[in-house]
Amino acid sequence: MIRFYKQRYLYFTISICLILLGVVAAFVNGIQLDIQFKGGTILKYTYSDTINAEQAEKIVGQALGRTTNCQLQSNMAEDEQKLIVSLASNEALTSQEQEAATSALTKAFPNAKLSLSESLTVEPFIGKRFFINGMISIGLSFLLILMYVGFRFKNIGGLSAGTMAIIALFHDAFIVTTAFIVFKIPINDSFIAAILTIIGFSINDTIVIYDRIRENERLLGKKVSAEELVDLSITQSMSRSINTNIAVFVSITVVYIFAQVYDIGSIRAFALPMMFGTISGCYSTICIAGPLWTMWQNHKKKAKSAVKPSNA
Repeated sequence: MIRFYKQRYLYFTISICLILLGVVAAFVNGIQLDIQFKGGTILKYTYSDTINAEQAEKIVGQALGRTTNCQLQSNMAEDEQKLIVSLASNEALTSQEQEAATSALTKAFPNAKLSLSESLTVEPFIGKRFFINGMISIGLSFLLILMYVGFRFKNIGGLSAGTMAIIALFHDAFIVTTAFIVFKIPINDSFIAAILTIIGFSINDTIVIYDRIRENERLLGKKVSAEELVDLSITQSMSRSINTNIAVFVSITVVYIFAQVYDIGSIRAFALPMMFGTISGCYSTICIAGPLWTMWQNHKKKAKSAVKPSNA
């Protein structure tokens, strides 16, 4: 049996260091909002031959004097390739600026046969509303998880179990956010998707451990302390959690490699943070949620024992 509770402060220190890394990265790199959340203009070009997305970003950025994000998109069914140029800004591009961007790209990639197929403008208030709705969806997921865990595990202190699970999920969400900041990935709809996906994976592992705690408490009763109960339950469930997360990590890594090879930015922006989130979800389930729940149970036990003499 591995003594997870005994090493809890080491695990908490690691988590705090990762959180501080995210805070420092936010100050150094800043938090970039993509066009979906900030507003701006999206230009979609069809092309043939080969285009480098990073080079396209520099060319458009120099032509317009604005920060640009370029992604390549392939449609295998229609045998079509697209270059998507996103310019997040409070002001939409004028027709002259669109012509300047198109002209610069055409000169830089003369063999690509670039053609502007679509131009979309996202108003700032629409982006703000989309961002708020995304945050609301994440908040609702936390609330529903708290209610579900609180009801299902009421025999082991449902509200406290749910609260500790939510703290672990906040930890995972912050690690995913840190990945976006450190790798300078603009926060967009992929961010919301990655957060919600990691929340689902992580809470599933936590529920498995809580279920084991409940079963062992029923079998062992008062024979073991809360520390031993949790350590035993985590040890019994650990191999399942690790194997599941390894399978997910390998799958996401394959997706990331595919996106890297074919330079598909939208998939890469989702897969890379997911890789870190998968590791974090496994770590928080094993090293954070269980020890935190044990600390709370010990706190309640001490509080009850302190109240009894005064009532006698």
